[in-house]
Amino acid sequence: MPLPLPDDFPLPADRPFRRRDAIEAGLTDRMLSVLTREGRLRRPVRQVYVGAGVPDSLELRCRAIGLVVPRDGFICDITAAWIHAGDMALAPGDHETVPPVSCFRPSDAGRIRNSVTASGERRMGPDDLVELHGLVVTTPLRTALDLGRLQRTADMRLWGMSCMQYVGGFGHDRLCVEIDRFRRQRGVVLQRILVERADPGLQSFGEAALANRWWDAGLPRPQTQVEIERDDGSTYFLDLGLPGERFAAEYDGRAWHSSVEQREHDRGRRQWIRDHRGWRIESYGEANAFGHHQDAERLLREAFAAHRGVRYL
Repeated sequence: MPLPLPDDFPLPADRPFRRRDAIEAGLTDRMLSVLTREGRLRRPVRQVYVGAGVPDSLELRCRAIGLVVPRDGFICDITAAWIHAGDMALAPGDHETVPPVSCFRPSDAGRIRNSVTASGERRMGPDDLVELHGLVVTTPLRTALDLGRLQRTADMRLWGMSCMQYVGGFGHDRLCVEIDRFRRQRGVVLQRILVERADPGLQSFGEAALANRWWDAGLPRPQTQVEIERDDGSTYFLDLGLPGERFAAEYDGRAWHSSVEQREHDRGRRQWIRDHRGWRIESYGEANAFGHHQDAERLLREAFAAHRGVRYL
């Protein structure tokens, strides 16, 4: 539960404000730092603060960014994804940092130069931008197209496209068609591979990473959020699976699978599905899915071969 701001706090507690506004109101950088460490303030954007108890919302995110970007730019890339989807769009740990705002200008308009933004120039089509609470932002579709080409890793690219599919409601075919606009541009060769894997049913960055390991292992196209009906009419869900093969894989991230209660629930759920529905379920954590020594790809290949009764070579 976030702590409230002091009663004598000199700025409205229910909306974001700039560091400059705080200094003019009599606060100091040290006071802002202390209030942030105590959990009374949070920094959604560089140089911008808001009361920690103010609920996150699309409007709040737009208003926070609108305080520090010029009116002739547009928000794109991971910042646009964050506006559309909130913290779910970020890679693990990214919500704990305050990255620069990706704010670009149309081609030949010149980049924005300040300490708050990561900027440049980018050509936009007539349907690539949308106005949200006074802020011009790339649409979920255009954001997916940019993230799928320009993010650092294949996992970030796949998650960006899948997350934007989820919030934007556009289909796989639309994403495939739109990629042709960027033929021969940076990153598009890998994007053409990853777009076949994009799926709005992926519900976290970790699931997207595991999906990449699944595909790289050469397994058939997985179904996401596989529904398993119980005898009492309730349902369980599996992250990735092949219903015809009764083979599934799940990602156990720290956020939702680390407490004793969560681990016990996972064990009970998976054991019931194994015993009553005959599935083979493989589970993987961060060490399996990420880094140079990830072994999920190999383990998935071996497990699927064993499940089919084929000796792994």
